[in-house]
Amino acid sequence: EVQLVESGGGLVQPGGSLRLSCTASGFTFDDHAMHWIRQTPEKGLEWLSAITWDGGKTYYAESMQGRFSISRDNAKNTIYLQMNSLKSEDTAVYYCAKDPNRFPLVVAGEVSGIYDYWGQGTQVTVSS
Repeated sequence: EVQLVESGGGLVQPGGSLRLSCTASGFTFDDHAMHWIRQTPEKGLEWLSAITWDGGKTYYAESMQGRFSISRDNAKNTIYLQMNSLKSEDTAVYYCAKDPNRFPLVVAGEVSGIYDYWGQGTQVTVSS
């Protein structure tokens, strides 16, 4: 059974940092690209970042460039999202998702998120 378990969310002040983790089980982790997505009531689902099976290439939504950083540790079956300079508008539920392939689908220079499994999400609240 595929399982993705996010952790690391919480309450943080504006300008602060958080590192989210997503630990996977039930599949060959280093055969798959992975993604981070978030959801808010206002914007709905928003794709944030992806990383190839080996961590060799990373992709970001333009609005995340420079603030968020994705990484993975295949020995630990875990991906991470380092989030810096957090803003109130980063408040959301953050999900990790498994890509069916080693590389995310890129169309016209943009990642077209295709996911076959999601985690349960972790809440991030940015507030003073």
